[in-house]
Amino acid sequence: MGSSRFPGKPLEKIHGMPMIGHCYHRTRLAPRIQKIFVATCDEEIFDYIESIGGNAVMTSIDHTRATTRTAEALEEIEKKSDERVDVVVMVQGDEPTINPETIGKVILNFDDPENDIVNIMSRLTSKEAFEDRNNVKVVVDNNNNALYYSREPIPSSWRGWKYLPRYMQTGIIAFRRDALIRFNSLKESQLEQIESVDMNRVLETGGKIRMVLTDAITIGVDLPEELKEVEK
Repeated sequence: MGSSRFPGKPLEKIHGMPMIGHCYHRTRLAPRIQKIFVATCDEEIFDYIESIGGNAVMTSIDHTRATTRTAEALEEIEKKSDERVDVVVMVQGDEPTINPETIGKVILNFDDPENDIVNIMSRLTSKEAFEDRNNVKVVVDNNNNALYYSREPIPSSWRGWKYLPRYMQTGIIAFRRDALIRFNSLKESQLEQIESVDMNRVLETGGKIRMVLTDAITIGVDLPEELKEVEK
């Protein structure tokens, strides 16, 4: 709720439903998802999710990263349920057009025991989107593992823009339980702070993130004017 660019955005209504409600219901439709919890430090969001029959977890107000908030929620969920969680799928609450099938696609990648963290990426098709700092760009190796995340246009376009591999991180990141706990045990890294991107903490400490490409279009809402695009 305390977004500096768009205060109160999770409860902004899109066709009569709060944005967080769209994210919640779309996640419910995802294949292979067993339980859904909304992690929040805001009582209004907590009460809204409870009012529609969902499960909400109150977390600290001190988090600056969605991933650390998710880790706290995991700890609370396991404590209350006395059950161990295998895989945690983190879905950002500001991407109301998220495709349920994309969430299922992420989960399928955990059939490979080598994958501990999986992140969805999509293509950036315009120069404007490529240069927009609200879009987190990612470059990958030949096996589609992330090399680096940046808010700047990467890779460099100095030799021409048209044929660049231009990818954007989307707000679906999944972790094996121990990978999420390990992330939470690490201090914020320098590159994470510079770019304001959680996953650089993983890369900077030698971890691996498998990137999965999707053609599904997901619109993240960072600014009030982007609500109009979503409502289309």
